[in-house]
Amino acid sequence: MEKSSGIKIISTNKKAHFNYFLSDFLECGIELKGTEIKSLRMNNANLNDAYVIIKNNEAYILNMFIAQYDKGNIFNHEELRTRKLLLHKREILKYSYKIVKDGYTLIPTKIYLKNGRCKVEIALAKGKKNFDKRETIKNRENDIKIRKAQKGDY
Repeated sequence: MEKSSGIKIISTNKKAHFNYFLSDFLECGIELKGTEIKSLRMNNANLNDAYVIIKNNEAYILNMFIAQYDKGNIFNHEELRTRKLLLHKREILKYSYKIVKDGYTLIPTKIYLKNGRCKVEIALAKGKKNFDKRETIKNRENDIKIRKAQKGDY
């Protein structure tokens, strides 16, 4: 029998695929405090408007919303606190070089639990123009029409 992958997706950033051209995906760990992991296991997270900055050769994720744990007490966490990402130094240097030189941005695309540990998938992002977004919508609508025609739902 084949073992399951042990991955439970908590939240995805659907707007990222629409607003940016994404490349160089990377899985990294995240430094969490007390009740944050309990809240994440209850799927209480949101990646909209979140982004990654590199400061003093360390990567931080900003504006990632993790709801307060409802059974927490005075030791509950702040919902929009800045959290440190766990990356190797060479990965941080590679991404910071691309951000400075090529004008990319680091965007979190997915947060998930892998074998009980919280992971964040980040990607290099380049902003789309309005005509690129319209083209994306047009392609999506064409794909829907093709699928309906293949099923015979005209």
